Amino acid sequence: MMLLQVASQAHPLSGTVAEWVWLLPVLPLLGFVINGGLALLGLRANGDARPAAGRHTYAGIVSVVGPLVLVLSFALAVAIFGAMRGAHMEAPFIRNYFDWMPVGDLQIGAALQLDQLAMVMVLVITGIGMLIHIFSVGYMRDDPGYPRYFAYLNLFVFFMLVLVLGANYPVLFVGWEGVGLCSYLLIGFWFSDKVNADAGKKAFIVNRIGDFGFLIAMFLLFAHVGVLDFRGVEAAAPSLAFGGWLVTAICLFMFLGCAGKSAQIPLYVWLPDAMAGPTPVSALIHAATMVTAGVYLVARSAFLFSMAPVAGLVVALIGGLTAIFAATIGLKQWDIKKVLAYSTVSQLGYMFIGVGVGAYTAGIFHLVTHAFFKGLLFLGAGSVIYAMHAAYHHTHRHEDAQDMRNMGGMRRFMPLTWVLMWIATLAIAGIPPFSGFFSKDEVLAAAFTRAGQSTLADAYLFGVPGGTVLYLVYVLGLASALLTAIYMTRMMLYTFHGSNRTGEGEQQHLREAPWVMTGPLVALGVGSAFAGWLNLPAILPLGPRHTLDHWLEPVVGAPTALTAQATAGGGEHSAGMEITLILIAILVAVGGIVYAFARLKPERLVPKADSPEDEGFGLVLANKYYVDEVYDAAFVTPTYQLSRIFLWKGVDTGLIDGLMVNGTSALARGLGWVGSRLQTGATGTYAWVLVAGVLAVLGAVTLR
Repeated sequence: MMLLQVASQAHPLSGTVAEWVWLLPVLPLLGFVINGGLALLGLRANGDARPAAGRHTYAGIVSVVGPLVLVLSFALAVAIFGAMRGAHMEAPFIRNYFDWMPVGDLQIGAALQLDQLAMVMVLVITGIGMLIHIFSVGYMRDDPGYPRYFAYLNLFVFFMLVLVLGANYPVLFVGWEGVGLCSYLLIGFWFSDKVNADAGKKAFIVNRIGDFGFLIAMFLLFAHVGVLDFRGVEAAAPSLAFGGWLVTAICLFMFLGCAGKSAQIPLYVWLPDAMAGPTPVSALIHAATMVTAGVYLVARSAFLFSMAPVAGLVVALIGGLTAIFAATIGLKQWDIKKVLAYSTVSQLGYMFIGVGVGAYTAGIFHLVTHAFFKGLLFLGAGSVIYAMHAAYHHTHRHEDAQDMRNMGGMRRFMPLTWVLMWIATLAIAGIPPFSGFFSKDEVLAAAFTRAGQSTLADAYLFGVPGGTVLYLVYVLGLASALLTAIYMTRMMLYTFHGSNRTGEGEQQHLREAPWVMTGPLVALGVGSAFAGWLNLPAILPLGPRHTLDHWLEPVVGAPTALTAQATAGGGEHSAGMEITLILIAILVAVGGIVYAFARLKPERLVPKADSPEDEGFGLVLANKYYVDEVYDAAFVTPTYQLSRIFLWKGVDTGLIDGLMVNGTSALARGLGWVGSRLQTGATGTYAWVLVAGVLAVLGAVTLR
């Protein structure tokens, strides 16, 4: 039993349900232990543990335990949220359970921290995670690795909660690495297929590159500040030179870690391949939670980033470039999950624009709305894939169940999924009154206003004024919004509209997924429609509503004000300008949808097997600008050749095995041979050698 160390001063949450914060991550950890044990028991009992009926021996227990621990975690999170709403919290609620690294000046405790930012993330993780766990009961029900799947999924939620609840950077880093491990396990879940195994390894290796940057940032912090807990770093941050090399370096190295975890240029390449895992994994890890960890880290470190304008410009610019780059690739993808994968990369770029320009609430706001509509899009795509697989299974065909060219007309067979996915599509495209419109508009408006007045506008990036950089970021954001509306409408048209291309025999087997799968879609649809009402502009009938602004004020209010206070009224804009920015955003989104409807004709499509090859620039987009090939030629192949020719054949085989091991043994054998020639056992030989030795000594003395 862990010993709870209660702070000497009374906190508003002391003695409330918040004291049970440690149970939030422990519940999914318990689910991992139980489901992991059942997976091992099943393997020990009879190999893959699949009876004739097709379901795993322990599927019934797993179906209860896996989602139940998330239901309980979510219920506890809601209870803690209620306690926080009733308390006047100016400082975070911190509980240190034991000393983890008490080494000299390095004093790190295994501590959890509850504040408004952590609570937002906990609600997203447990709420969306609960729905995805329930969906998985139907989606994965016949998989032979059913208990193993839920064990990995529960373990992932445990590490994600450790990440957002950690009270210091090392504890956060434990969760950071843990979700990376679980991502590797879940992406490569069907590891018997080499493509899936390679995708898992790719994600793991690319993330290690970013994590190296995060480690350097922590080393710099400890070397120059002396502490690694959030409260201590925040208190010491004003002692750092504003805009100095140290705080800028710390933030840039930290952002390198964010670029890996949250798939930003140049470390985004792992996320599209991560679609090799089960679709619910894509919804949970690669849409709603893990890939947003980088955005959370920047917001959590807002007190540092607000003091490094150059780093903020880099974050915003990389976010804008990633948004437009990924959006262009999404225009020519045919795999429905790949479309959503590049959409995720693009939307993460929007989040980094928000936190990069110092509008931390706007970035977190888009994180929350994105969790709803992208979770719905992935799970909706999962329902379509589930129906396609079932249809092809009945007719014993082996066509690609994820290629949109094999779909079409699905709204006749899956009307509920069609409606819900259109809600999510309108939300991500930025059409009011759906959630994505409000969060995306807030991000773009923040980029535009910060370009005029902010500490970022007064800084320079490679000699270019910060204001110019931010105006460029705003334009990139608008262009990305246009492309998002086009490729998402394209996905809906080719999947649900026009004539069906699945096949005559398969059509009679196409139907809605079971309610255990469609129920979570409905809940996510409600969030996709109304989550944007957390923050409403003043010009709208129900506005202004700044629920999220007020909630996050104690955490990010001061850093936000510091970024926007370069001049009087920095960061503010008139009602007329606000209306103009909103109208521009709406026109761009509507224009993209209208363009897609006018140019794209789903009835002209033919199944994948009969489709012509892409050509021209479309081929470049379909092949993702050949970035993977460039990386392979520039980094992977040279590293492989260096390892094979120099390290293996040269160092290992030649130097170590050849010279050191075999050479030493050859030397020993040679010395032994010489000794064996001298020690013949013949007395006459010994006498002559003795005489020769005596004569040699006498000769040397005589001739001296």
